[in-house]
Amino acid sequence: MSGDRAVFLDRDGTLIDDVGYISDPEDVRLVPGAADALRALRDAGFRLVVVSNQSGLGRGLITQERADAVHQRLVQELERAGAQIDAAYYCPHTPEEGCDCRKPLPGLLLDAARELGLDLERSFMVGNSDVDVAAGEAAGARAILLADSTDWPEAVRRIQSWSRQAA
Repeated sequence: MSGDRAVFLDRDGTLIDDVGYISDPEDVRLVPGAADALRALRDAGFRLVVVSNQSGLGRGLITQERADAVHQRLVQELERAGAQIDAAYYCPHTPEEGCDCRKPLPGLLLDAARELGLDLERSFMVGNSDVDVAAGEAAGARAILLADSTDWPEAVRRIQSWSRQAA
């Protein structure tokens, strides 16, 4: 597939603090370094797409209205920090439902690539859990796990380095 390069982004614990099943927009707090990273990635020519499991919807713990409000707050906080995303894809299903959009399966990334014209082989997945890495790799993208030794500035350096090597 040919198309634009993208960085797929997990939400909770990657872009915003992971507070569990977030339903209050007031609880949205950007992870340190996330907005700077998104600005740098956009400047480098990447589309930015959130891909996030949100089983709180399927479990009945969060209403769609509250989930939409949390998403809008994320967008506002990013914009306030000078960053923006191109799109967001959420899986509302519980693990027991067996859908193909719940990470570690690649459904969200595949849908986004098809709908937005993205080249998965030239794209990256950044997340804070093994399921994020697995979803990225299953979709054919390179994956970066944010952890103790890899923070946002290091993730951006790796993406830029890999992109230069592939050019």
